[in-house]
Amino acid sequence: MRIEVKNEFTFVLLFSVILAALIVWDVSGTVRVALGLPFVLFFSGYALIAALFPARDALDGIERVALSFGLSVAVGPLPGLILNYTPWGIRLYPILLTLLVFTMLLSVIAIHRRNKLSFEKRFVVSLNLEAIEWGKLSRLDKILSVALVVSIVFAAGSLYYVATTPKTGEEFTEFYILGPGGKAEGYPGDMGTGEEKKVILGIVNHEYRPVYYTAEVRMNGYVKSRLGPFKLNHEEKKEEPVGFSAYEPHDNMKVEFLLFKNGGSNPYRSLHLWVNVHE
Repeated sequence: MRIEVKNEFTFVLLFSVILAALIVWDVSGTVRVALGLPFVLFFSGYALIAALFPARDALDGIERVALSFGLSVAVGPLPGLILNYTPWGIRLYPILLTLLVFTMLLSVIAIHRRNKLSFEKRFVVSLNLEAIEWGKLSRLDKILSVALVVSIVFAAGSLYYVATTPKTGEEFTEFYILGPGGKAEGYPGDMGTGEEKKVILGIVNHEYRPVYYTAEVRMNGYVKSRLGPFKLNHEEKKEEPVGFSAYEPHDNMKVEFLLFKNGGSNPYRSLHLWVNVHE
């Protein structure tokens, strides 16, 4: 039984657009992975091969498939290299759009070049459901078949590893001060003796593990208020108002905000404000 597909680019472009929609809508799951693998590892290389060799007898099926995988792996990093020198940078949406436009453009060129040939000379995707006898394949076809299977298994395994392995980036903790209104403005600069001023202390854990924190507010070495100890999980945030006051006039008094991790005695992060204390 033999099945022929006269215009396979309809499926290539349809699957590519569906994948782009899933990424834009932030839909994850099996369908996105199933569409993403051929989009990255096959479509761009196949469109390039189809544009270069539109004739039926230019390459056989195994050679086309093998070269499509190889060229897709070779072409894939090029958008990132180009985007690195643009204002958009190497990010998901610019790379997705670049690969999508590249595949669409080559698909249109391939269709145009095929249409210039007679139907008998055009390459047509055909699927022969009869079993292929290994012994009847040429030596080149055998080598290409083995290389194709190995490359597909290696690529699929690599993508599976990348998809399932947690991405660990830089480990750090955000530590910041906000004004009483919850914005990076309105910090107290003047205060009277005995008057309490407040700011909001913010802590965000990016350590990829739970961490115990303690925060202190000090004026002239004296602890005015303390937060914690408390635990924050990875990507968990805590914002808490803290107050401080002084009972003697002072010009440019330093108000220190210190953050300690896991019971340590040395500050992990420190911030400060300068305030004038008057009667």
